[in-house]
Amino acid sequence: MNKLHKKRALVTAGAQGIGLAISQHLARAGCDVFVHYHRSASDADRLVAEARGIGVRAGAAAADLTTASGCEGIVNEAVSFLGGLDILINNAGSLIARRSFADGTDEFWNDVMELNLGSLRRVTRAAVPHLAAAATANPGASIVNLASLAGRKGGHAGSLAYATSKGAVITFTRALAGELAPQGIRVNALAPGLILGTSFHATHTTPDSAQATIAGIPLARAGTPDDVARAAVFLAGEFDGFITGATLDINGGVYVA
Repeated sequence: MNKLHKKRALVTAGAQGIGLAISQHLARAGCDVFVHYHRSASDADRLVAEARGIGVRAGAAAADLTTASGCEGIVNEAVSFLGGLDILINNAGSLIARRSFADGTDEFWNDVMELNLGSLRRVTRAAVPHLAAAATANPGASIVNLASLAGRKGGHAGSLAYATSKGAVITFTRALAGELAPQGIRVNALAPGLILGTSFHATHTTPDSAQATIAGIPLARAGTPDDVARAAVFLAGEFDGFITGATLDINGGVYVA
């Protein structure tokens, strides 16, 4: 039997782009899924219907993850619906806007950090007791954090704040893995490169910039949300494995750690 069969997963920002692909792949792997969204209610409804159509339990709820109450509330709703939690996918995050160091106001920096790091920290803090409880009854539990190639390389022009926040996600992942290991919770991260077919790059990356980036990728193509989702499912399934504190790069060979 698939090791993810009937595992219970919460995916933040799980109704669009990379998050949607992760939610779909987890459901196809047999997970029961609960999807957080902010504004994309209709997308979440379609995902829930699709997941239920293949025989898995699925639910969704809206929350503002830049608030403590939103983070705690979405975890509580997921646990109530699923009956516990085995897997947490911290996918929520955004560039927000491209701004140079000179143009990055304190408010802008705080907003970027709050969304990309603060929300991840608070959701994880709320989820850890439930993941630890699952790990005592089962082989373990798993957290997968979405970082970025920008957190490795520094990103393109105007992404200083975003790259800094994603670099912090990588460090957070490494440090938290050691802290949670005694509780049977494994913590890993994904660092995607250029992943087209998402609102992120549709909003923040011009076609010319995308083509210039692709020209430097050894595999000579951009990635897709499915490329990231397959990696997320792999790391999610490592709840009983020996991989923790790792960051898996998904960039077509443009950066090798």
